[in-house]
Amino acid sequence: QVQLVEYGGGLVQTGGSLRLSCAAYGRAFSTLTMGWFRRDPGKEREFVAGISWSGGDTYYADSVKGRFTISRDNAKNTLYLQMNSLKPEDTAVYYCAASIRYRTVVIASYSYDYWGQGTQVTVSS
Repeated sequence: QVQLVEYGGGLVQTGGSLRLSCAAYGRAFSTLTMGWFRRDPGKEREFVAGISWSGGDTYYADSVKGRFTISRDNAKNTLYLQMNSLKPEDTAVYYCAASIRYRTVVIASYSYDYWGQGTQVTVSS
């Protein structure tokens, strides 16, 4: 069993930055492939970024490439998402997710086994 707790969301103006964190409990963090997803009301859940268990591989959605950076600190059991140059269209609830089945980056939500409760990010224009 893995528990994930996100924090760091909030309200920011267009062009601003936020850093999301996701703390993992219950299983060795270094054995988990991790990802960030987001969902805006009325839309499908969207993959944002993923990182392999070692941190050596990352992958980003085209919509955030060059603006967001995913990273992990296995010693602190924590996943991060640094978000820069935020746009109103980045407004959503952001979720971290963990996969125990894959060691490489995975994009599909069904590849993930555990999910956090989400944290709201709102970007004002």
